[in-house]
Amino acid sequence: MLVVFEVIGTPAPEREHRVQKLAELGFTWANLEDEAYWIDQIVLMEQATYNELILAADALWRVFDKAVRYVKGNRVIYQQLSIPEVLWDGLDRLELGDIGVISRYARFDFTVDQQGGIKLLELNADTPTGYVEASIATPWLCEQKGYTSPNTDMKNLIRAAWDIEAPDFAACIAYGQHAEDTGTIDALVAHSGRNMTCVDCLDLWIDEGVVKVGEQQIISSMFALYPKEWMGVDDGGEALSYAIEEQFIQLFNPLHAVILQSKGLQAMVWRLHTETSALFTAEEHKAIAAYMLPTFFSPELSGDYVSKSMFGREGGSVELYDAAGELEVKDEVGFDTSVFFERVYQQRADLPELSFAHGNRHLLTGLFVLNGTPCGLLGRAGGKITGNASQFVPIGVKTP
Repeated sequence: MLVVFEVIGTPAPEREHRVQKLAELGFTWANLEDEAYWIDQIVLMEQATYNELILAADALWRVFDKAVRYVKGNRVIYQQLSIPEVLWDGLDRLELGDIGVISRYARFDFTVDQQGGIKLLELNADTPTGYVEASIATPWLCEQKGYTSPNTDMKNLIRAAWDIEAPDFAACIAYGQHAEDTGTIDALVAHSGRNMTCVDCLDLWIDEGVVKVGEQQIISSMFALYPKEWMGVDDGGEALSYAIEEQFIQLFNPLHAVILQSKGLQAMVWRLHTETSALFTAEEHKAIAAYMLPTFFSPELSGDYVSKSMFGREGGSVELYDAAGELEVKDEVGFDTSVFFERVYQQRADLPELSFAHGNRHLLTGLFVLNGTPCGLLGRAGGKITGNASQFVPIGVKTP
């Protein structure tokens, strides 16, 4: 019988030595305060399932690309997708990226069960984290145990993407203080091969549409690990959206990544699929049926469903309902962004439960899409809802 995942190894007694080595490589948050964020074991995925996962991601990436082009310019749908109105003019006026690269830095999150069933939970096409874990830590950890990592090309794909985008600055909130976001920015910059300046988003200011840092340094091209939907909420968000719209600054990922980011896009794709829309080819309809979950703008499912904010992150806002339609569990740690954004309702597909040395955990399988290419597995192990308390575990691939 097919078993997709196998947990390999036992935690090494010299954890601190390995934590220090990972820090030297650029992964400085393997331990968070007194908690172990990194699980010192390896999850091996069966080769045929990995191959299918790549094909699924490739097909769904094309589906989502078409969906964004369908949405562009339709303000009724912008509102339905809970996209802040302050972004609408920019979405209408700016040109879309080439096919397949509306976002060059994205990650699908899947549930993959032990029998090889693959279902998409969501797409983070704007500001995914986990890049350092996937591109730096996973290959090293797999190599240490003699296993194959499919993640080794991630840095080359980032370099290719930023050769095209050519940002001069990279930014996140609390750069130099927030370990994960700072480390992510530093790794992306290093892998890009570009000479770039890293800044804190909170140090930026805008003068009649011109984005500046310091007294007079002008920023005209920037990669920002800053969720675009927050321009509808944050002080200064309207000024930044105006700067983007008027092209005083080019932001990467580009503005249209916010359409991909909205979980409402999954509901729209599902509706178009049920209507047998000619927007998608027969093969794309097959991929939607096989790998996407029925998702709706209103609570149409009577039981076994998930409710979550269209712009929720790190598990915040997620609620799981049982077969009787009763609330079973909700995320109590992450910020519930549904106070700002509408919810979607998605058929429930639970994460597989695996046994680790420190207990059982549910595995979320992330797969990056860099420069339009599916690549880079990211394992997150935690509760039924993958939130801030989840841990990183490297995923390798079993060789035949």
